[in-house]
Amino acid sequence: QVQLVESGGGSVQAGESLRLSCAASGYMNSRRYMGWFRQAPGKEREGVAIISLDNDITWYADSVKGRFTISRDNGKNTVYLQLNSLRPEDTGMYYCAADSSVPTRVLLSSRAYRYWGQGTQVTVSS
Repeated sequence: QVQLVESGGGSVQAGESLRLSCAASGYMNSRRYMGWFRQAPGKEREGVAIISLDNDITWYADSVKGRFTISRDNGKNTVYLQLNSLRPEDTGMYYCAADSSVPTRVLLSSRAYRYWGQGTQVTVSS
């Protein structure tokens, strides 16, 4: 079993930054792909950034490329999401997700992941 616990959300002004953390526990092979999704009220959950723990390859949604950075600290079993130049449209609940094997074509699809955290809220005001 895999457990994921997010932290680091908050309320900021447009242009400011936040760093989200996802502390993971459980069977390592069940979380070889980890990432971040977000969901705004009334909208579907969308993929933001994914990292492969095997080789550190990363994938990003077009809307966050150049502003968000996903990284990991193996010693702490933690994955981070650095959010820079935040915009009001970045507002939403941010969820950490993990799974053992995810085809490249669906890496940013929430349906591809079995394990989820409880979420952390990010609110960006203009």
